[in-house]
This record gives sequence, structure tokens and C-alpha cells, in this order.
Amino acid sequence: MSEVRGCRIPEDLYYWIEKHVWVRPEGHDVVTIGITDPAQKLAAKIVAVTPKRVGRSVEHGQSVATVESGKWVGPVPTPLHGEIVAVNEALATNPGLANSDPYGEGWIVKLKASLWSVQHAALHTGGHAVEEYRALLEREGISCG
Repeated sequence: MSEVRGCRIPEDLYYWIEKHVWVRPEGHDVVTIGITDPAQKLAAKIVAVTPKRVGRSVEHGQSVATVESGKWVGPVPTPLHGEIVAVNEALATNPGLANSDPYGEGWIVKLKASLWSVQHAALHTGGHAVEEYRALLEREGISCG
């Protein structure tokens, strides 16, 4: 796990950096999607996470959930096309998991991705993702510390 400006950036995930969304492949084209550490920091205390329903098809850029905090309400866009196959029910009673553990217990949805093998090429991962995130955080003056 790398740290950039106080923000945790795991190198084993895929990122849509500009939208502060991460993706973790789970196998058989199923991926888990969540918000990044910088996203939860920008949102501040998250008070509600409302995912779209299981079975819903989504296109690249469409929202898979809405996140609400004391200072912001907004969508969690998907970087992939696919169908929502699971939602994190724990967020209904404990939305703060998206703040305290955005890469673990705070995941938002699982998606059966259409053509994961093609779509993931547009995402950043590994050391390259860390450097791209560093550039964005510095440019935007964002820190998690």
C-alpha cells in the first residue's frame, strides 16, 4: 500500500482516478467497486450510501450509488459496463464504513462486468496509478492527513 499526501492508495486495485473510484477484480468478470481514500476524505463524514438495485444494468459513467455526507451529495460512477450483482448491505446501517475502511468493509457494489478483459485497460493500476494519483492530488491540493 502506498501513501500519497496522507492518502492510502493500494497498488493492487484499478482506479478511475479522476472520479475517485476503485475496482477490484474478483474473478469470472465480477468486480467490486468503491470510493477511494481521497474521495471519502473530500466527502467528510458519510451519512448515507444508497446503491442502485441488484440486477440493474449500468453503462460506463452511470451511477452505481449515491453517497451523502454533511457537505456533499453525489454519485459513485462506474468505470465499466455491466450488471450490479451485489450491494453492500452493511452500509445501510453503518455508512461510516465508507470512511473508515473504503477499500475493505466500505465497498459499495459488485458488478458483473461486460468485457472486463477489454474495459480494464482504461483504468490505472500499480505504481502507475500511484503516480497518477500523486499528480492529481498535488494539482488539486487534496490531502488526507
